[in-house]
Amino acid sequence: MKLRRILLLGMLGFSLALSAENKKIGYVQVSPDSSLADAVRKAREMRRLRQADSVVVKMQAGQYQLYEPLVLRPEDSHLCFEGTPSVKHSAGTVLTGAVPVTGWKKQGRYLVADVPDFNGCPMNFRHLWVNHSRADRARGVSDFNQMPRIRWVDKKKRVIWVPASAVRLLLTGAKDKAGNSIIRPDARYAEMTLHQMWEVSYLRIRNIRIQGDSAAISFHDPEAKIQFERPWPSPMYNCEHNSPFFISNALPLLDKPGEWYHDIRTHKLYYMPRKGERMDVAAPALETLVKFEGTREKMVDAVTFRNVNFEVTTWNRPSYKGHVPLQAGMFITEGYKLRPSIDRVNNHKLDNQDWLGRPAAAVELRYASRAVFDSCSFGHLGGDGLDFVEGCRDGAVLSSTFEDIAMNGLVCGSFSPAGLETHLPYRPQDLREVCSGLHVRNCEFSDVTNEEWGTCAITLGYVSRMNIEHNYIHDVSYSAISMGWGWNRDLVVMHDNRIHANLIERYAAHMYDCAGIYTLGNQPNTVISENVVRDIFHPSYVHDPHHYFYLYTDEGSSNILLKDNWTPEEKFLKNACGPNNVWQNNGPQVADEIVKKAGKIKE
Repeated sequence: MKLRRILLLGMLGFSLALSAENKKIGYVQVSPDSSLADAVRKAREMRRLRQADSVVVKMQAGQYQLYEPLVLRPEDSHLCFEGTPSVKHSAGTVLTGAVPVTGWKKQGRYLVADVPDFNGCPMNFRHLWVNHSRADRARGVSDFNQMPRIRWVDKKKRVIWVPASAVRLLLTGAKDKAGNSIIRPDARYAEMTLHQMWEVSYLRIRNIRIQGDSAAISFHDPEAKIQFERPWPSPMYNCEHNSPFFISNALPLLDKPGEWYHDIRTHKLYYMPRKGERMDVAAPALETLVKFEGTREKMVDAVTFRNVNFEVTTWNRPSYKGHVPLQAGMFITEGYKLRPSIDRVNNHKLDNQDWLGRPAAAVELRYASRAVFDSCSFGHLGGDGLDFVEGCRDGAVLSSTFEDIAMNGLVCGSFSPAGLETHLPYRPQDLREVCSGLHVRNCEFSDVTNEEWGTCAITLGYVSRMNIEHNYIHDVSYSAISMGWGWNRDLVVMHDNRIHANLIERYAAHMYDCAGIYTLGNQPNTVISENVVRDIFHPSYVHDPHHYFYLYTDEGSSNILLKDNWTPEEKFLKNACGPNNVWQNNGPQVADEIVKKAGKIKE
């Protein structure tokens, strides 16, 4: 198995060890007490001065605390970051965006500390880790099955009506001249997290008006405008399963061990400790730890990270602009309903338009070729994990783990450029901007999507030549693997993708309209084969308790072969698909030999 792994890396051109015999390999040593950026510059100079063709940066074990993202440019090509593997009593080599919070003092039932400045400025963050475990931002419910339900949505007035009991703790009991309830100073930045079909919105509360046993909540712009103008996904009301929600980010809601609240005006951090807890607290100061910044003409080539852990990030945009996503965490920057709908040739009518943005990730790659992440881990992250954003080709993610991530674990490809309406076909004139040839093998994804419930373990947009095989995906909030984009059957840039022999179980913990494997769009020569999908969650608060699937070809899915995938029943959905999809031998009758081979393998 080890030989197979080496040969795989060699065929793809990744392994420095398999360089030609005459190649010179240089070495740079770095420790947590020294500068990683300086080590990269030293390696760059070694190559520039022709002292080495490839350089290995040997990273000692420990925490490398970054004050800004490490940027890798084309001049840093042929570079290998070789970390120290994690062992029982050592976390190994860790790149982190954490700032320690110390000086805790008891104040009633809370522990309170001053939040330190970072790079000379006050910090803001949406995530916190205590003793290497994610702590919960103070919220109104601990059991999501007990979430309250909205009562009504007034789109014209941009108000959501909820039970008054859900918001009373935020209020002083007095009213202002306009009749709105006065919100307590320690609750003025409270948010609503609203569950709606296949996504959640984060909405910053502006005003609350109590009327009997109900409360009308209005929200700040820009998210209020987007939330009430876009048609999909919509909150459910006047039905059997009204949308659930919870309120968070207010000191009066801090009532359970393991919860925290950050008062950004006083720079105080409040925490209710768990029994016997040691206060080793990490607040995230960065959104991104590493950036690959190449160009179309000059890519970052052949950079490898091996045995490196990427930890502790946040994503602060929702604190300033809210978060109203369309799907898979891709947030809407403008969206509205069309009247009348648009007629589209070969596609059903379109009743909405949306322009999208993309969340931050711990590691982001733009115009990188042959990038490798081997035996790495991505965890304790507040945005996405690893994102091949644009123009990446022939990369590999091997034997790596993705755990405790707020949003998507791994992302690849365009989800429509910011200026392109997302339902229009994506056909760039320069195909170099398309991500292609990514190989994801023998990785494990667990407890990803644990805050933004509408995200996925693996999310692939407009991509080609993907190979997603022998991965183990479990305990996720929505779909496990989502591949494709565009909601139309037009021929675009997607083709020759492969999803093979993955083990998917315990998915859809919070959201339905989902599947273990989900597709969108026309993808000629794409094969989904020999995967095992089982053990879906059945949360009590989904919008439609029957709307879950094991395999799901959604709008425009075309030219896809789905073969020999094991599922406990033939619960599949084919929604507004295009032509030439072939379904062959999927369901509980698939041979045991195929089932046994799904998931991670020894290499």
